[in-house]
Amino acid sequence: MVDYAATRRVSARPRARARETSLLRNLDWVLLLAVGGLVAYGLWAIDGITRSDVTGDPNYYVSRQAVYAAMGVVGMAALTLLEPSFWRRHARVVYGVTIAVLVLTPLLGTSVRNTRRWIDIGPFRFQPSEFGKLLLVLFLAVFLAERGKRIAERGTTLTATGLAILPIVLVFLQPDFGTAIVYAAVLGAVLFVAGTGWGHLAALVGGAVLAGVFVLWIGPSIGVDILKPYQRARITGFTSPSQDPGGPTYNLEQSITAVGAGGATGRGVAGATQTNANYLPEHATDFAFASLSEQRGFLGATILLLLYLLVIWRAIKVITLARDAFSAIAAGGIAFMLLIQIFVNVGMTIGMAPITGIPLPFVSVGGSSMIANLLAIGVLQSICLRRR
Repeated sequence: MVDYAATRRVSARPRARARETSLLRNLDWVLLLAVGGLVAYGLWAIDGITRSDVTGDPNYYVSRQAVYAAMGVVGMAALTLLEPSFWRRHARVVYGVTIAVLVLTPLLGTSVRNTRRWIDIGPFRFQPSEFGKLLLVLFLAVFLAERGKRIAERGTTLTATGLAILPIVLVFLQPDFGTAIVYAAVLGAVLFVAGTGWGHLAALVGGAVLAGVFVLWIGPSIGVDILKPYQRARITGFTSPSQDPGGPTYNLEQSITAVGAGGATGRGVAGATQTNANYLPEHATDFAFASLSEQRGFLGATILLLLYLLVIWRAIKVITLARDAFSAIAAGGIAFMLLIQIFVNVGMTIGMAPITGIPLPFVSVGGSSMIANLLAIGVLQSICLRRR
């Protein structure tokens, strides 16, 4: 009996090693290397962008960002090992926690520039809405996957929209218009990947357009001001940024100047006057792409965009490898979540989109954005590990 047990333990070792080898083989190494390259490139960019920001400590921001990146990598590894079925079993808890934290943020959060988007926990400050993006994707993916053949029904679309509107409104009221746009885009993405009919999607887009028209023009004309005056001016001002360069469009005008000043190869760290002299506000957060373009030029910006393209391509590929509907919908939602943030942030720095304050993934200074995006990559890797 002892001999049998020992033999069984010995024979189990090759099986365990084979299972570990299979898991390592199923990892999307291209995605992993692309994200690693993005994080490293972002730290290098931030090192140059923030070198003059803190007198006597040129490494202040890049050191903090490196710590956040390390925390995000640990979280990414943990979610990679977590079974995707975990999210299906605890979907209601995920949604409840998301709503609770977003409700508590204006009540317990720290006020910064007349907004309450951050909560302080000891020496750390985090932005719940950044993590809410991923949690909303996972919850909606579970909800839609459970509907199965009822996905084409109008009731399914309306219920999913209603469940998403609550966190969208809570984020909008912080106020954080840019993140609310990402939440709304995530809703459209998961509905599309799940197989929602074109008619329902068109109705949602039409409703979003009507809501935008009311918020920007109809509401103010009848005395209903939903947006802050500076928010409305930034959104409408991008159509003519030079009309009032010292007013609400000042940031946009300086950003366009910084991008153009970079030329082909950039002005270098020392010669980037827009960034170093602080003509460009928020150059390490909202306008990190503009500062990078000024310092590293078209070549540096192209390298960053190619790394983004590689990440999005691999994220979309995960959809085709998913073993069930939930995994496919979640992968699609995460891919589009990253894409819309990249598109809006880069677009607003060059005048192709209004200024909304969306951070540049893996580059902009900020722990919440860095950690949340790395957690999203961990979910993608988890889905890839358990591929068909």
